[in-house]
Amino acid sequence: MSSHKNNKEQRMPRREFVKTAAAGIAAVSIPAASYARILGANDRVRVGIVGFSDRFRQALLPAFKAAGPALNFEIVAVSDIWNRRRDEGVAEIERVMGAKPRAFRNNEEMYAAKVADAVMISTPDFLHAYHGVEAIQAGKDAYIEKPLAHSMEQAIAIRDAVKKSDRVVQIGTQRRSAANYQAANEFIRSGKFGDIVMAEMTWNVNQPGRWRRPQLVSTIKETDTDWKRFLAYMPFEAWDPRKYLEYRLFWPYSSGIPDQWMVHQIDTVHWFTGFPRPRSVVANGGVYLWKDGRKNWDTATIVFEYGPLDDPTKGFQVVYASRMTNGAGGTKELYYSNAGMLNLDTNEISPNGGLTERSAAEMGMKANQLPTMKLSEVAPTETAANTGGDSSTTANVRNWMECVRSRGKTNANIDAGYSHAVALCMTVAAMHTGRKVMFDDGKQDIVMG
Repeated sequence: MSSHKNNKEQRMPRREFVKTAAAGIAAVSIPAASYARILGANDRVRVGIVGFSDRFRQALLPAFKAAGPALNFEIVAVSDIWNRRRDEGVAEIERVMGAKPRAFRNNEEMYAAKVADAVMISTPDFLHAYHGVEAIQAGKDAYIEKPLAHSMEQAIAIRDAVKKSDRVVQIGTQRRSAANYQAANEFIRSGKFGDIVMAEMTWNVNQPGRWRRPQLVSTIKETDTDWKRFLAYMPFEAWDPRKYLEYRLFWPYSSGIPDQWMVHQIDTVHWFTGFPRPRSVVANGGVYLWKDGRKNWDTATIVFEYGPLDDPTKGFQVVYASRMTNGAGGTKELYYSNAGMLNLDTNEISPNGGLTERSAAEMGMKANQLPTMKLSEVAPTETAANTGGDSSTTANVRNWMECVRSRGKTNANIDAGYSHAVALCMTVAAMHTGRKVMFDDGKQDIVMG
């Protein structure tokens, strides 16, 4: 777990924090020309780690090791409010990278020391945007893990902070840097697939221990960390080691399934279609089996409607179904057109389900069927559709590093992150109210149907 300022921001209402954070951005951003003078094309880029999490240890650190040395990136600091993770971070980074980073008890100390040019943020879900704003205010480029935000106040705060700065930001939706997804995007946008008529997405596991940390919960003490810094802008509540370590199971620290898994897959819909958000969202689910005190659902079915915002007669549905109680079906992303199917599990294009000659003839139409082919025939592909410490994560980290040097636009930029955050906020509202949820673009806020 990482850190944040232990001051009046902790007690600020959310909207006041957003206004305060946004107001300070312009004054602290570093012009691109100045940055280029500070950090030349061949100079070392010093990176600070905000939160030595399992995600960083298992995926981002291996990705950094694979991509960083060739681009002259070095980890020089690790900030974490938990003494155990802070010590583990120093030891593991030194073991993997061969150089010992400096340890900091919180981000305020790290930024004050001026040791880093850029940061990688892998803290709990509700802190990604908060720590992202901190990084931008400190003049740092940032790699920010997903989800970008699950509240509109935080989503707007980080979007505006980045837009008002010249910082290079990459969001951890690494499918955008994977060759198979890039090939799928190219194929769909070429028009050869046809209009999307439906998408089906699943993310199923059978893991009662997923996101649980019972051994750590039984041993951690409040004095080992900084609970008030962890809460940040959240209302104060008494120390709860489960919410600190198993935050993915408890709202408002996470929404669970949507925060962790759904945003990866719904992000591809925005990318492939160009639609910035759903037109509407409905959701159903609950804690049906793993009754261990968690508040976030172990089973969820969410239905999104997408299409032109000014023409409700056109569009398609996305059905996202996820359960933590039976792993059959695994992780799937299936896109359908009238001519067939794109399967991002097998990376295949097929005429499966397309309009057959017989069905077409009944209506005086012609058959409409895609050829059978691999995405590798469209462009070179990677085979894995998972989101662990795989080549797509390495590719996403490398893309960020290259853009830090070139000052170019990252694959998973702030606009992409804001779009998935809007879809996530709509989903959370649908889950909590049981109502159909829409979005007001003028007010940039949720609307209940």
